[in-house]
Amino acid sequence: MIKKILEEEAALMVWTPYGGMMDKIPESEIPFPHRSGTSFMILYYRSWSDTEKRPDMRIKWIRELYNYMTPYVSSNPRQAYVNYRDLDLGQNSNNSKTSLKQAQVWGAKYFKDNFNRLVKIKTKSDPENFFRHEQSIPSLY
Repeated sequence: MIKKILEEEAALMVWTPYGGMMDKIPESEIPFPHRSGTSFMILYYRSWSDTEKRPDMRIKWIRELYNYMTPYVSSNPRQAYVNYRDLDLGQNSNNSKTSLKQAQVWGAKYFKDNFNRLVKIKTKSDPENFFRHEQSIPSLY
């Protein structure tokens, strides 16, 4: 992992430790489910400028790092933190309506078992899907 990080300038991994009180709060208490059994949250980061000549090489590198870490992180599903948005998990193909089938892919990773509950809340509170982005929780309408 260290060798991989040192391959790139401006590469960063941020490890946020969990445990303690986090283990005592039920996953269903709030939408953020990453509780008991989660040791760290890891942010993989690589910046580049707008004038970067080969951004595809930077993206390839970060994907390699992500794949390298696979044996050491959560699986089935591999979890993700919604505030560290990862469009490689998938995104809506329709700008006006979020597909439940598409959203389940990233929804399970971001929200685990809370996803279905969040879909119900979204349906009730925003039936027109006004508040949306490329990885929105869908409304059932």
